[in-house]
Amino acid sequence: MPDARWLSATELASEYRSGELSPEAVATELLDTIGAVDRGINAFCLVDPDATMADARASAARHAAGKPIGPLDGVPVSIKDLLLTKGWPTLRGSLMIEPGDMDWDVDAPAVARLREGGAVLLGKVTTPEFGWKGVTDSPRTGVTRNPWDTSRTSGGSSGGGAAALAAGLGPLSVGTDGGGSIRIPAAFCGVVGFKATLGRVPMYPPSPFAPVAHVGPMARTVADCALLLDTISGYDPRDWSALATPTGRAVDAVAEASDLSGVRVGYSADLAFGTNDAGVHANTERAVAVLEGLGAAVEKVDLGWDDPVWAYHVLWYAGAAAVLSAFGPEAAERVDPDLLAAIERHHDISAAEYLDAVALRMELGTTMGRLHEDVDILVTPSMPAVAFEAGATVPPGSASPEWTSWTPYTYPFNLTGQPAVTVPSGFDNGLPTGVQFVGARHRDLVVLRAAAAYERAVGGFATMGRRP
Repeated sequence: MPDARWLSATELASEYRSGELSPEAVATELLDTIGAVDRGINAFCLVDPDATMADARASAARHAAGKPIGPLDGVPVSIKDLLLTKGWPTLRGSLMIEPGDMDWDVDAPAVARLREGGAVLLGKVTTPEFGWKGVTDSPRTGVTRNPWDTSRTSGGSSGGGAAALAAGLGPLSVGTDGGGSIRIPAAFCGVVGFKATLGRVPMYPPSPFAPVAHVGPMARTVADCALLLDTISGYDPRDWSALATPTGRAVDAVAEASDLSGVRVGYSADLAFGTNDAGVHANTERAVAVLEGLGAAVEKVDLGWDDPVWAYHVLWYAGAAAVLSAFGPEAAERVDPDLLAAIERHHDISAAEYLDAVALRMELGTTMGRLHEDVDILVTPSMPAVAFEAGATVPPGSASPEWTSWTPYTYPFNLTGQPAVTVPSGFDNGLPTGVQFVGARHRDLVVLRAAAAYERAVGGFATMGRRP
């Protein structure tokens, strides 16, 4: 049997159709690998072998009958522990939520779509408390580490999912992204993470960070991200922002993508307010050169932005304060101390300030809408540096306690609600770097097609010749 640990979702689906592999054998191998490998990484916070194997047996029976119910039938997927998953508690990295607090009898929309498509739910993966920051550690689950170097952070807040992918603990993961929470850990762990246009992947219950919060796919290849996106996208009446079910398939957009002739690329190395390590800059420059070699017309662009972080903080920490207040005054004794300190720094938000932040968000969206009349894709680094020490919220020596101080290229595109993907761009000092492609709202497939063409040209995770 091939080493299923490193097969893509697309490859697994093909093996199932041919009868070379069974969902039961794959699930067994992955559960065994999680048991052996995850102790040093801490990507999973819940593993339920009985439930996983029940999913796998049901899928195997469908495949044996020649009646799979979807392209992900039998493919293992992990779920971030912010998303409701029927039968499993969703503890959100917090000591203030206990397994017995609810019946846990509702699936989030993305999880429901996975079940409907026959996916095998592999378990739940870690998050910082309530997904509040760009690294993954929490009072409940401790520190999640980077498989490339376990002394380093996996990033966050979907750090459990990214670490699981990089360690070969499943081919797919569903994450959330409220300020980079898919793209940050994907870049740090050398995998692919996609934040679709706001509303393309529905969310329920509503996030307290709803103005900027997305659900999205994570994988080791762009094709797998597209496959997962197609499964979890689509209208759900429980999400007020949900878009109509897409008519075009992402898997078709990325299939055989290689020629970018006619694609207009705008390149900004720093958005005018970031500062990059030399290795990150060099890898991003090489990525842009690859796009030119594929036929894209590249020009450097100046968005004319000042750092919009103040507006992001207003929206983000207003939501964080609302989350914490629901647990009463005793929450201060049990919550992540860094979250409590951040809320204290941003506690005095007025209605006028909130409206000003919303106004800037709309202004930024207008700026980007106009930019995309001239360019199809904006390219930036995903992160300005590689992963730093695990257990810290900011890099050592940072002048700021804010996690946004080291993520300048992610949160702006949560403010605008645009599709953005990170794909591996190489290594710096032995750790992965990423390049980010951003597109106009509703042009998700344009972004994925460019990412797939780039990946095909340079080789992604599976062909870089290196694994953790």
